Amino acid sequence: MTNIEIRAARPAELEAVAGLRWRWVAEQDGLPAAGRDEFVREFAAWARENAATHRCLVLLREEQVIGMAFLAITARVPSPLVFSRAAGDVQCVYVVPEARDDGLGGRLIDATLRLAADLGLERVTVHSSSRAVPAYERHGFAASPHLLQTGVSGPGASPVRST
Repeated sequence: MTNIEIRAARPAELEAVAGLRWRWVAEQDGLPAAGRDEFVREFAAWARENAATHRCLVLLREEQVIGMAFLAITARVPSPLVFSRAAGDVQCVYVVPEARDDGLGGRLIDATLRLAADLGLERVTVHSSSRAVPAYERHGFAASPHLLQTGVSGPGASPVRST
């Protein structure tokens, strides 16, 4: 039986996580071969610097990183009823193509939601591709008529599309 583990990423695994992020974007949008090593170094440094607000989980098969998920944590404005408040956003859930369709993405989603519950987050959102919406719905996510968004301009911004 294959040994599968999901847990918090260790600092030494962040380069592998960066490689998954590169691979994911290359699958979707295509990327040149040049620049990967620099991206991996910079991404791993970013992940270390932002570990308090962007918790990274890794999916391992036989100790090899084959998937990832981030939980971005945002402090919310205090309320007279609950002073310390925070919300989460699921980001970058990815499983390598050769390991898909075995429910591993769903296990990553569940692990991320358990982490959010352990942290006492009051809500968790996700901005999903249309292909992944059913997976998130199977794990308790639902569309909200009260969550609105708009596109912004600037480096790295992508237009908001209505689907």
